[in-house]
Amino acid sequence: MKIAVLTSGGDAPGMNAAIRAVVRSGTMYGHEVYGVKDGYKGLVEDEMILLTHQSVSGMLSKGGTFLGTSRLPEFKEIEVRQKAIDNLKARDIEALITIGGDGTYRGAMELAKMGLKVIGLPGTIDNDIPGTDFTIGFSTAVQTIVDAIDKLRDTSSSHQRVSIIEVMGRHSGDLAVYAGICGGAEFIITPENPMDKADMVAKIKKYKGEGRRHAIIVITEKILDVHALAEEITEATGFSSRATVLGYIQRGGQPCPEDRILGSRMGTYAVELLNDDIYGVCVGIRDSRMVHLPFANIIGQKRPKNELYSLVKKIS
Repeated sequence: MKIAVLTSGGDAPGMNAAIRAVVRSGTMYGHEVYGVKDGYKGLVEDEMILLTHQSVSGMLSKGGTFLGTSRLPEFKEIEVRQKAIDNLKARDIEALITIGGDGTYRGAMELAKMGLKVIGLPGTIDNDIPGTDFTIGFSTAVQTIVDAIDKLRDTSSSHQRVSIIEVMGRHSGDLAVYAGICGGAEFIITPENPMDKADMVAKIKKYKGEGRRHAIIVITEKILDVHALAEEITEATGFSSRATVLGYIQRGGQPCPEDRILGSRMGTYAVELLNDDIYGVCVGIRDSRMVHLPFANIIGQKRPKNELYSLVKKIS
């Protein structure tokens, strides 16, 4: 069988580990594996390269995606998707493995409806994909955020300051919750755990009265203007406050061991599903076991709230 693999949407540490696993396990089973450059854009523009055991050597520890990634809004159009399928057929490629987030899954599902054998792998730092406990890249991003929190705590304590740290996540608060707990944040604000500003201000005033030298607030992006919040806290509490937006630094860096293992397991599992003639599904990990579910069972569904969200209120 000839198999193509691509990465799409936002890059995530561990994507290269997944590509490597697809190539190495695929060639072990006697398949040819082709890498698609720059996501669905490369699929439409017929930008594909043959990948071998040697060509993915050294990729396990590299962040980002060596195949490149992009966003292609035009892929919603059936004529554009048909061109992608025609390009695959011209190369006698029978199956496609996609690695990415919600937008990648939506594109993959549409290709599956058009008759292509497609498998989806969850690659996003946001951990916002239903059907899996963890997504490729999430653990590394948490590690990056915790490192930033630790550093900001040092300077906050030195200057008697409240530090507000905005993290990624889109509509999911998992990054804020996991990193906030690990970093000992006093306040963790997410779409699932909304902010009670009056209560927060009262607690910060109490901290100042107790002689505490700092407080850490971790908040998911797109909830509010963190710089305006910092000004409000300064005026209301007398406790100097600063906001830090971590931004795209959260996507970069070498993947941590968990993401190298997760990407390797998911990439191999995707190939094995194709061996068993199973497709039109996305891969996940639940209770440390590999699982797969149809795209229709995942896309548009809400991810259940993690038990850690209740832990936040008990230990913050």
